[in-house]
Amino acid sequence: MRVQSLTLVAASAALLAPTAFPGAPPPPRPGPQVQPGAGHQHQAWPVRAGRSGARFGPVPRDQAGPVPPSGMRPGAGAGAGVKEARREGPVRAADLLARARGCDPVSRGRYRTDAGAPADIPVCGTRDAVYWKADLDVDCDGRPGDHCNGGTDPHFTAATAYTQSDGRALDAERLPYVVVPEPSDIWDHREHDVRGGSVAAVVHGDRVRYAVVGDVGPRDLIGEASYAAARSLGIPADPHAGGTASGVTYIVFKGSEVEPIEDEAAAEKAGERLAREFLDAG
Repeated sequence: MRVQSLTLVAASAALLAPTAFPGAPPPPRPGPQVQPGAGHQHQAWPVRAGRSGARFGPVPRDQAGPVPPSGMRPGAGAGAGVKEARREGPVRAADLLARARGCDPVSRGRYRTDAGAPADIPVCGTRDAVYWKADLDVDCDGRPGDHCNGGTDPHFTAATAYTQSDGRALDAERLPYVVVPEPSDIWDHREHDVRGGSVAAVVHGDRVRYAVVGDVGPRDLIGEASYAAARSLGIPADPHAGGTASGVTYIVFKGSEVEPIEDEAAAEKAGERLAREFLDAG
């Protein structure tokens, strides 16, 4: 787990001063406040020591209407309402990387991969998705298990920014999830219709794995995913010494949301469809 990681304290936390980013788009207007949803009580969790600041969880979820059996919120996802793309086998890593080769920045500043590293990573965007290319630090927080616990990770805490349907923290050992930075003047994911449960495609080498947005990290760092996500990509998943220093592309599909957030099969199904639509729109 990244030593500098912290979870979003509250939607109204003070924002970081903007980082200069030549040619970046003007600041977006503040988005709506997050409203608590049923089954996602806001609780106080222990403060995390040894981080860049206090970390609490979970963050209240948005109100949601009825969810169809597919696990996707009605109308959610890139290209919702459009005829489903032709299925031509699984989406290939090479095709997603080619589609994400350029960058139209949507962040007003750039992120670091780790504390002290250069701030040189923008968040890029298209009509249907946001994406960034970074390292992968292993997030092992949430429900304790054999590989994610206070003994394996000195900074472990039983908290994630978003909770599963029974109100408990997510299980980093079993659920592939990615971490987004805390909203700030660098970038606010909420302004781009990204929330807890949004579907993500994570690409490393020739592997594509689908995940959900499951945690929130420091406002100036980017490039983090769960133990399960790292392992599925063939990346060492040890929370203390695992991860990889570069070569990971994160693509998060705007307006998408898997409910319940822990439904890995629904994330896989929705991810494949959304990734195909992302390619077809290019």
